[in-house]
Amino acid sequence: MPHRPVVLYPSSANNVPGLKVASKRSRINDSKPPARSGNASDADLIVVHSSDLHVDDEYTAQLNGGDGTRGLRCVLETARAAAADVVILAGDVFEHNRLPLKLIERAARLLEDAAMQVVILPGNHDPAIAESVYHRGRVCEPANVHVLGVTCGGSVVFPELELEIWGRAHRDYDDMAPLGKSRKRSTRWQIAMAHGHYEPAPDMETMLRPSWLISDAEIAATGADYVALGHWNRAVRVGNGTVPAYYSGSPDLAKTVNVVRLKATGLVRTRRRKIEWDPS
Repeated sequence: MPHRPVVLYPSSANNVPGLKVASKRSRINDSKPPARSGNASDADLIVVHSSDLHVDDEYTAQLNGGDGTRGLRCVLETARAAAADVVILAGDVFEHNRLPLKLIERAARLLEDAAMQVVILPGNHDPAIAESVYHRGRVCEPANVHVLGVTCGGSVVFPELELEIWGRAHRDYDDMAPLGKSRKRSTRWQIAMAHGHYEPAPDMETMLRPSWLISDAEIAATGADYVALGHWNRAVRVGNGTVPAYYSGSPDLAKTVNVVRLKATGLVRTRRRKIEWDPS
């Protein structure tokens, strides 16, 4: 059964017309996340949600003093300051799949050095095609990085956290159902990820509609404790309230990440936290 959400986040819904078990291996540079003491059921679990970072060597780089990875770096630093157990990046981490290898390697080092588990969902800008950034460079090599649809199937389980995170990766540039069929709960906590456009009740009969649609019914059907969404640049809560579902917004525009606290009491608390920007 889904846990009861506690919302500390302004709702704007009215304004909106394969399994992998996470490895316990230490990372290559031996920088380990802080150990959790006691039973996971007795401690709160903290997840930081961001999306649409659009790492690149053009527009994002120009906004950040020439460093197209600054948004990624600052999101990870903010998550570390929030004592996050897991960071989830809900699509479009990269602007496109033609980025130079040097830039991909820089992003891979940031992810590897994060000292946290990181779960990535490929989006419509960086789908998991054969030539994607996820098949070039070292993004998928660190033991703490899990790319849905690439390093694992549709989900990743963290047994020590009693947490499963699942989602449907964009595998090409065509339209698809970002949430699709929901997964049966197998852990105490479950988070669903999706990258697409929210409409409460989309008309699927018309051709004049956005692609990658996500509806109220699909969100509710997940039964998840939290649905982490990407594709919109603004941070907003969506859905009919049955399941807590949020867009984090992009770092450059929202200026925040979502901090999701899965409490030992069974409550789910969501709030926004300002990104800690370092000098560009």
